[in-house]
Amino acid sequence: MERLQKILSAAGVCSRRKAEELLKAGRVTVNGVPAGLGDKADLEQDVIQLDGVLVAAESPKLYLMLNKPRGVVTTLSDERGRPSVDQLVASCGARVYPVGRLDMDSEGLLLLTNDGAFAQQLAHPSHQTEKEYHVTVTGQLAGSPARLAGLTALEDGSPIAHARVAVLARGRGTWVLSVTIHQGLNRQVRRMCRLAGLQVSRLVRVREGALELGDLPQGRWRCLTPEELASLNGSPRRQ
Repeated sequence: MERLQKILSAAGVCSRRKAEELLKAGRVTVNGVPAGLGDKADLEQDVIQLDGVLVAAESPKLYLMLNKPRGVVTTLSDERGRPSVDQLVASCGARVYPVGRLDMDSEGLLLLTNDGAFAQQLAHPSHQTEKEYHVTVTGQLAGSPARLAGLTALEDGSPIAHARVAVLARGRGTWVLSVTIHQGLNRQVRRMCRLAGLQVSRLVRVREGALELGDLPQGRWRCLTPEELASLNGSPRRQ
């Protein structure tokens, strides 16, 4: 017998944290009876369902990189009917979920997996992987790299570590900046730019740790290579 949140995570349904939310919402049943937080079950003997859909045994582990387009939400479903990342990776053959987030207006590298333990490990605050963004900005351009790099807090007082900032291209009234951070607070780069007097017209995540987006087309996904998995701190065990 195992706790239901562990079963759901191991089956690739969602992370343990999300499983707790599903249990609290009454969306999980065991043998037809709504289950609660802390309940246990046996996947081989009990009928476990999420929203009426049978939870199957663990499927092979998948680790995907998606080039998320602008206008797509980082969720497995959207009550407003907007395009979501699950539609882009439907052909992978398993139910995978995002590791971290990119807001709807942002693009680029997004990891997805059905390995709940791996997702939790990467999302843990102690796992501060560098994330590099290419940001197209307008506004107070002169001196903006130094202003961005010098920020130590967001507008709500949340402390942030110093970013690395470089100018990639200069146009008439528009610059493209490389901004590298490792905390990944909610909409952090956009909030930093606003504090520095900049308006963001495009934001693309191009790197996470040693993983690079490269020439992966928008809206397409691929599996991570063994070498890429090994480059992530504490890489998962292969099946």
